[in-house]
Amino acid sequence: MARELMRRILLGAAMAAMLAAGGGAPAFAQGNPFQPLVHVNDSAVTRYELDQRIRFLQILRAPDADRASAEQALIDDRLRLFAARQMGIAASDEQIDAGLAEFAGRANLGVEEFTRALAQAGVERQTFHDFIAAGVVWREVVRQRIVPQISVSDAEVDQEMQRLIETPRITHVALSELIIPAPPGQEAQAMGLAESLVQSVRSEADFAAAARRHSVTPSAENSGRLPWMPLENLPPSLRPIILSMKHGQISQPLTVEGAVVLFYLRDSRGSLRPGAREQVLDYVRFRLSSTAEANRIAALSDTCADLFVHARGLPPEQIQRQTLSQGQIPSAEAIRLAVLDDNETSVVSQGGVAELLMLCKRQPALLAGGGQEAPVPVTAEGEEAAAPDPDAPPDREEMRNQIFSRKVGQAADNYLAELRANAIIRRP
Repeated sequence: MARELMRRILLGAAMAAMLAAGGGAPAFAQGNPFQPLVHVNDSAVTRYELDQRIRFLQILRAPDADRASAEQALIDDRLRLFAARQMGIAASDEQIDAGLAEFAGRANLGVEEFTRALAQAGVERQTFHDFIAAGVVWREVVRQRIVPQISVSDAEVDQEMQRLIETPRITHVALSELIIPAPPGQEAQAMGLAESLVQSVRSEADFAAAARRHSVTPSAENSGRLPWMPLENLPPSLRPIILSMKHGQISQPLTVEGAVVLFYLRDSRGSLRPGAREQVLDYVRFRLSSTAEANRIAALSDTCADLFVHARGLPPEQIQRQTLSQGQIPSAEAIRLAVLDDNETSVVSQGGVAELLMLCKRQPALLAGGGQEAPVPVTAEGEEAAAPDPDAPPDREEMRNQIFSRKVGQAADNYLAELRANAIIRRP
């Protein structure tokens, strides 16, 4: 989400600048522009296509606008189209038109306005069309070939929800900034410098040296270092970008009026949701006549359900399964359960009888309610609905969809890598 937002910010700023300033057609490489540079299976990528793609990516301020990355992107598009043909998939005019409109809409432009702006910068409509068409057919390939193979289990959802709940939410950040001036007519040079810094900065010391040399704000005297600040102090559009970064990472260039901005995340602080450390334990207490018998049953039981198989015919009071918060569990039992993982047992002798405890499941208290969706607030006409509770656990179905999308993306990347490995790729 943050990466998409950043791309929209950059695309909107770049297209606005291009519409305002125009720009001549780029100087293409010398020689025959339609000379094949690389053959991919039964098709070729020409020098002209590569020059066009580079220019297109530069206009979008895309991070991979260098020649090698643009060429690899065209090769991958050829592989996507090849896979689609093998499956009998072709993009309809309606699908491509919808794709063109959706992409242009990211810059708040219509298709015709977008393509006119591209033309002013020397990029043909066909380049835009081909870029969209490859994406359209690839989505259909993924939908038919990969999506039916992907599933998300309840255990995966539980694990991801627990990880999310137990991960501190960022409340404060320590940033360094680098502000590169971009006066009218020098925007491209400023962006070029910013992109080169993104590629070359590998440490805080690198960023500090670059800030002292290139930044035009007072923080340059302090190597670009800003004091710790609450995340809420940052503009809403910037927060998801910062949250998507890891410690020691530099941001992609951000275009603002008259400047290009880079951030470096030195550190962050956070806090857990209220109740995130509280646990609810599902466990079984089984009383038996001897320690030997209890140990025998424990050795034969892999789950809590197995214990009840061995309890057939016994009085119900000898075996009990309970789900309690830690504070409700008797101290002696709570101490024994504290060292157990799911489906592990503990056996102790107590006054001539043995007590077997098995932990069935340990989970955060915030998830122990079964993951029901929060009720939708009902308001009277004219009243504003209450804001969602930021401390509420994530919705299970939303989490399932996120995991599903991530697994589909990973499988699609793997399939593309397989296509690349099996392709006949040669240069003249």
